[in-house]
Amino acid sequence: MSGIKQVSIAEFKNKEAIIGIVGLGYVGLPLMLRYNAIGFRVLGIDIDEAKVLKLNDGLSYIEHIPSEKIASARQSGFEATTDFRRVSECAALILCVPTPLNKYREPDMSFVIDTTNAIKPYLREGQIVSLESTTYPGTTEEELLPRVQEGGLVVGESIFLVYSPEREDPGNLNFETRTIPKVIGGHTPACLEVGVALYEQAIDQVVSVSSTKAAEMTKLLENIHRAVNIGLVNEMKIVADRMGIDIFEVVDAAATKPFGFTAYYPGPGLGGHCIPIDPFYLTWKAREYGLHTRFIELSGEVNQAMPEYVLGKLMDGLNDNGKAVKGSKVLVLGIAYKKNVDDMRESPSVEIMELIEAKGGIVAYSDPHVPVFPKMREHHFELSSEDLTADTLASFDAVILATDHDKFDYELIKQHATLIVDSRGKYRAPAPHIIKA
Repeated sequence: MSGIKQVSIAEFKNKEAIIGIVGLGYVGLPLMLRYNAIGFRVLGIDIDEAKVLKLNDGLSYIEHIPSEKIASARQSGFEATTDFRRVSECAALILCVPTPLNKYREPDMSFVIDTTNAIKPYLREGQIVSLESTTYPGTTEEELLPRVQEGGLVVGESIFLVYSPEREDPGNLNFETRTIPKVIGGHTPACLEVGVALYEQAIDQVVSVSSTKAAEMTKLLENIHRAVNIGLVNEMKIVADRMGIDIFEVVDAAATKPFGFTAYYPGPGLGGHCIPIDPFYLTWKAREYGLHTRFIELSGEVNQAMPEYVLGKLMDGLNDNGKAVKGSKVLVLGIAYKKNVDDMRESPSVEIMELIEAKGGIVAYSDPHVPVFPKMREHHFELSSEDLTADTLASFDAVILATDHDKFDYELIKQHATLIVDSRGKYRAPAPHIIKA
């Protein structure tokens, strides 16, 4: 065992290993660029042939990752493929695949299971398999461990298995892959040693925990912490609004306390691949142990109700202008889930659009980061982004500020929109045609 482990560790320390990254999306691509930048040869594996062709042409399909970086990586050894047989070439296999919820809001593990099944025929002695997808505690042991060992390899002796949750914050210029500390748990101490050797080459700080379960729970706690606090401030927003208090002013004032308070701001709901989804992984798993996670589920209910709250504010505003939602033209500003990115996953803006349509409203959108409404599994709009001009703004009965991109001209919007429903607190000064939502 010791010999295989030492060879694997040496391969990473000497940068002789080929790093295989399975899943080339918002998590996999930045990780690929980081390993490539420090001298490793990286093989990217993805089932999406269009993505693979684009990457091999040196092109990016994620807005905040420039094509120049992909082209540079291609010149220095990066290659993308759909051929899982090439798994055997890699010393490390880092799995960065989606973990969505199904229609019953239960974990959909199909991507993780299908990916593990796809790589398992080509696993060999000395490799390390690392799962980065956010998931419930026990996934690595229950789903990956038996599949990895199916061909006779023994985890901790001839092959190594770790869980190391992704931590990406697209659009946040204060952090990059290298500077975000990396939590890692191994199935055995030997697995952890090899995992640390893999990640410490690329990440400034590696944080070891005692098991894969502990690492899986760490990621869930991080995201549940955000979801619960956002749920709290969203509920406070509703109370403050009834009392005639500006919740954004209150949060700003509370944030001046130098201890014991972290500022979270309300919004139109939760978006992205993590915060709206991950808490339900724990609530689902907790039921296996006869536990009911009331706190987490309550915050989920509050956050999921926010698009309806925004719709209610729109209806109030239109009503004051003698109009109904039915037949009114409504422009949604920003349909990405957070500011300054093009990521549409779980965006509350899309739910708001659907609610308006269901009430008979005529909906359009403007988003400088999303020129054409993308094909999505559950949402279907044949729309393109509207150019924001004085005439365009004036032609709508209402605009809803759903995502506060920096590229928007907020003064232009304020001057020419008939009615503004502001769900992001961008307009702090009261105005007769602006409603806080």
